[in-house]
Amino acid sequence: MKFVCVQNELATNLSLVSRAVPSRPTHPVLANVLLSADEQTQQVSLTGFDLSLGIKISFSAQVESSGDLTLPAKLFNDIVSRLPDGEVAIDDEGEEPAGEGDPAEVGILATIASSSGTYQVRGMGAEEFPALPTIESGQVFSLPAEALMDGLRGTLFATSTDETKQVLMGVHLLVDRGQLEFAATDGHRLAIVETTNSEDTADSEASEELEEQEEEFEVTMPARALRELERMVGLHKGSEPIALSFDTGQLVLEFGGFRLTTRTLEGQYPTYRQLVPNSFDRQVTVDRRSLLNALERIGVLAERKNNIVKFSIDRDKEQLSLSVEAQDVGSGTESMPAQISGENLDIAFNVKYAMESLKHINANEILIKLNSATTPVVLSPLGAVKMTHLIMPVQLRA
Repeated sequence: MKFVCVQNELATNLSLVSRAVPSRPTHPVLANVLLSADEQTQQVSLTGFDLSLGIKISFSAQVESSGDLTLPAKLFNDIVSRLPDGEVAIDDEGEEPAGEGDPAEVGILATIASSSGTYQVRGMGAEEFPALPTIESGQVFSLPAEALMDGLRGTLFATSTDETKQVLMGVHLLVDRGQLEFAATDGHRLAIVETTNSEDTADSEASEELEEQEEEFEVTMPARALRELERMVGLHKGSEPIALSFDTGQLVLEFGGFRLTTRTLEGQYPTYRQLVPNSFDRQVTVDRRSLLNALERIGVLAERKNNIVKFSIDRDKEQLSLSVEAQDVGSGTESMPAQISGENLDIAFNVKYAMESLKHINANEILIKLNSATTPVVLSPLGAVKMTHLIMPVQLRA
């Protein structure tokens, strides 16, 4: 195998693929990245796989001879990331004994050359690297990248990190006749994003395909895999839709030379819609950035006590006030103008949950809908993607 590529492109793609390489591999070859070069297509692909999450990226290169090999991911990444801008040549010099202790074992020596110098790295044969899962049968859909990213940005933050609640460690996707609904909850908060396909030309085929679906489908996708998908989409310059295919226990997402495979999360996802109140007695419209900045300031005191911030709604003054009483530490208050309907109310929240929700709402103004100091509160943007962030209040001590 021999090919020449651009250092920056190789380093960027290698960094992404390496995120699927396990830190404690169950087999030595899993600590490696698979390199495949194809002279006919003039494409090189990099693959990382931990037997649960797999990432494969293909890109253009000057391929002089086809071949496959695996190289230690960390060492390979550390070398390539430090090489100077310009061309990098990688070739497989052939096989040689891996060590005197067992001459039957065969190692592979790869040469990495740039304008600054040459490195040789020992790897392993590609035949030992496990193949990424494929889905021969099952459901296949095309999802507009913009709609998918809107859904992930508005929900991923609310997924659980508790490994005893596996099904909550992901985002639940429901597709029904062109409508996409994303949901995530960790038991303390809930995030829902409803979106449709983009109406621009690039996504028209995906829109028609989804609208033709007679049956809805739903799947719970691991948060870890979706965060990697966010990074991949962020680096991709194209506008084509993302192909999603899944079967029992397995999910594959593909677009523009990127391929991500992951296991789905098994189990019944909570009936989250039942948690959202049908009506509200109070509504507060406030500038999102002003509220977030105030929470970040007053949160300095809150985090030294119990992370609780009290919200005071005053309809007469048309004002929303925040306050913290941290015994033996200090106290603080913040106030800002707000449009208020309904009676006055004091209610408290975990400052972390409130700030994270505000950070993931992309709008200038937000609408806060409430009933009482002990019932769920809903935050939603004004004039943006249809989004529902539900937060459970914290009971105030008398």
